Amino acid sequence: MSLSEMSLMKRLLTGVAVAGLAVTLAACSDEKKEQAAQDPAATQSTSTETTGSTTSAATTGTTEVAQADTATAAPAELPTAEGDVDMAEVLKPGALPDMALGEANAPVTIVEYMSTTCPHCAAFHNNTFDAIKTKYVDSGKVRFIVREFPFDPRAAAAFMLARCKPQNPAELTDAAQYFPMISMLMKQQEVWAAAQDGREALLQMSKLAGFTQESFQACLTNQKLLDDVNAVRERGAKEFGVAATPTFLINGKRYSGDMSVGTMSALIDSML
Repeated sequence: MSLSEMSLMKRLLTGVAVAGLAVTLAACSDEKKEQAAQDPAATQSTSTETTGSTTSAATTGTTEVAQADTATAAPAELPTAEGDVDMAEVLKPGALPDMALGEANAPVTIVEYMSTTCPHCAAFHNNTFDAIKTKYVDSGKVRFIVREFPFDPRAAAAFMLARCKPQNPAELTDAAQYFPMISMLMKQQEVWAAAQDGREALLQMSKLAGFTQESFQACLTNQKLLDDVNAVRERGAKEFGVAATPTFLINGKRYSGDMSVGTMSALIDSML
């Protein structure tokens, strides 16, 4: 490995501090900050290199799992949109191919900007996403797109691994490979995101997805892929007003914060 490749891997995988527990996740939505500050188990501080701000390593938490279990008990209150976006512009190709599930002509399109080290993103994917996929994506009512919005180097590394084909990291994955990798990373977030040895933690996670040490290393020394992941984030911030994760762009409206099954179902139903 060249010195430049070694430097890239070091920047991506080192420097995670697990010292303070009271720092609120910069990557997560403002509406969750008070809750995170009151529940120190929900966040752990991480010094970021990618954005130059302070964020946290993730824990999976159970932010709204109770709501998910009682989603059909009563109509959920619709969340308030934070602004409008031009979905025609949103859906134009970017630096990386979109990872999408569902019919291209579905009546509702959801674009989620997420960070793999954000606990509220993990809460959404662990507690809400599968139910929404089954109810709306698989039935042809929703097209669901995930876009990368890493707030720290370790999140960027995780996204790179989700994008790389394990046996040929020079090629990019498709949605059939990408979503299972994201799901595994979200379910095991507290294992790898706050680990002192980021390289070893992500290597072990990647081996479960079929990576070898060599393909893992080849993926994480791909400077173009890192640049493209960051370009997806920058486009989201500059063009569509994304400033927190998770942020959802849904049929021309922008929402931030993780949602329960009931809340997202009510929102989707209002657009059908």
